[in-house]
Amino acid sequence: MADYWNHNVHYQPLILGALPPSCGSALDVGCGDGLLACRMAALCRDVTGVDRDSRMISLARERGRDLRNVAFIDAEFPAFPFDDASFDFIASDTAIHHMNFEAALMAMSRLLRPGGRLAIIGLARNAKAADWMYDAAAVPVSVAFGLAHGALRTVRREERGPGQPVKAPTMTWDEVRVGALRLLPGVRYHRHMLWRYSLMWRKPG
Repeated sequence: MADYWNHNVHYQPLILGALPPSCGSALDVGCGDGLLACRMAALCRDVTGVDRDSRMISLARERGRDLRNVAFIDAEFPAFPFDDASFDFIASDTAIHHMNFEAALMAMSRLLRPGGRLAIIGLARNAKAADWMYDAAAVPVSVAFGLAHGALRTVRREERGPGQPVKAPTMTWDEVRVGALRLLPGVRYHRHMLWRYSLMWRKPG
């Protein structure tokens, strides 16, 4: 399967850069078609991707068919019974707004080993004038990146690759920041261009 570019893929290097040295087991939550998980597999001992969309899991298994250290599970998260403290690294790229935010973050924290790292890229919704102004500033950046990657369709409709499910976020940027700080003390929240935020966290211990 060919690689592609969109706003989600644009931030995958940020996730890959958060991988701990000599990463053992990693989990990709909401793995979609497996592009990120397969890239993680080059840097980790083993990678598991989980997604509730059966079609996406089929695509992911096709993408990773030649990789012996990556596996994909067709299941809901956080309902799937992963063992506690079983991962050194957990990633999620623009998928957490499809889940219950608090339940997903608490499950990820529980599944990380002490000292393990969490890297999330997410979406949020605008709620005040400053949010809309920030978005307006991102439009020329989006156009430039889209042209550079040959993936521009329109300013409002990016190339989505193999057709991942789309859902509008319900939490505001402030709600994400405050909620993440409450659930994951010490988490680093950053709002990015191209309508995304990141959460980076290291589990104590």
